[in-house]
Amino acid sequence: MGPGQHRGFWRRQGWCYHFWTLSRCPFGQPPIYLTSTYPLTYSQIGHHILNYKEGVAPLFHKAIIESGAPTSRAVHPYDAQVHEDQFALFVSEAGCADVPKESITSCLRSQPEKVVVAASTTVFDKYNPSLRWAFQPVIDSEIIHQRPIDAWQSGKWNQVPIMTGHTTNEGSYYVPALTTTGEDFASFWHVLLPYFSTNDLKTINSLYPDPAKAEMYKDTRDLEAIGVGPQFKRMEASYAHYAYACPVRQTADIASAVQEPPVFVFHWALNKTVRNGANHGDNMYYESFQEDITSISEAQKEVSGKYHAYVTSFITQGDPNAIQGRFADRPKWDKYESKSERVMTFGKGNDELAGGTGVGVASQMLGSEDVKKECDFWWKKSHDTEE
Repeated sequence: MGPGQHRGFWRRQGWCYHFWTLSRCPFGQPPIYLTSTYPLTYSQIGHHILNYKEGVAPLFHKAIIESGAPTSRAVHPYDAQVHEDQFALFVSEAGCADVPKESITSCLRSQPEKVVVAASTTVFDKYNPSLRWAFQPVIDSEIIHQRPIDAWQSGKWNQVPIMTGHTTNEGSYYVPALTTTGEDFASFWHVLLPYFSTNDLKTINSLYPDPAKAEMYKDTRDLEAIGVGPQFKRMEASYAHYAYACPVRQTADIASAVQEPPVFVFHWALNKTVRNGANHGDNMYYESFQEDITSISEAQKEVSGKYHAYVTSFITQGDPNAIQGRFADRPKWDKYESKSERVMTFGKGNDELAGGTGVGVASQMLGSEDVKKECDFWWKKSHDTEE
């Protein structure tokens, strides 16, 4: 693996240049940069924000970054051992292990599509259980010039208004569901973060106490019916904070302290299913005020309507409060400030879709007490999750 591998990043950058060229004539501004909530897309947006070049105008003038950040999970150099191992397996599975190193690329290009796809799937599937996903962004010195945390701390990035946020249960879609023992939990984190010290792993164990010994993450649901083990609740919370929620809030904390353009943060809390709660990506179905959501109930319609109003106002004005529209009674979404750490919280207390009767509150500004100590830890360890 080596520099130049970020094809998706280059495609997105090329698209943005093209769109900017077209839009500058009638509008005179670069485009808005929107994301979906799926992995890599959010990190691409974040990495493009950090890809700062003196005297070069940003590719976009607003950004919506959902469920992630450039500091999400880990970003290694392109030649880190885990990437070398994954690439070696890919080359072997694709039938190119025996060719000279300088001929590997030509060999891969000559292979049938089904062989390359099968090789990719084999590599991904091998590393998926430990969540050390293959084909991730790397430090290539072309788009990602340094560790993202170092880029943030340099104080130099493309400063634009940012709307960013996360769901409550970001980890429920990804973590091993049938985790049974405290040893399983410890092993998962040791494999995922081999650079963490014994004391670091003890801190994780303390922040997310074993449900066999403490009440905090004791799961009272019918575990067999929903297909999870007794450590699942603890596992998904810890991974959610590490990989998604805390990096989102880290973006807000760092950016809001330096840049003039505002940062707006949300927490999506609407409980969609008994097993996964407010899962990774759930919010995206509410953004466009579509009928299959608004027809469910008045409460679902209100959540979607207010969220849609905030998002469209931000897209057009860089401020979620600027355009009132049909949901003019929605609460003011305050810009993020590190002193208060208040965020717009959607659907808290609503469990209609999970079989409950609670409608909760559609949108409200709340504090960050529920993740404060956990995020303080993950922020301090940002340097150690990246090589």
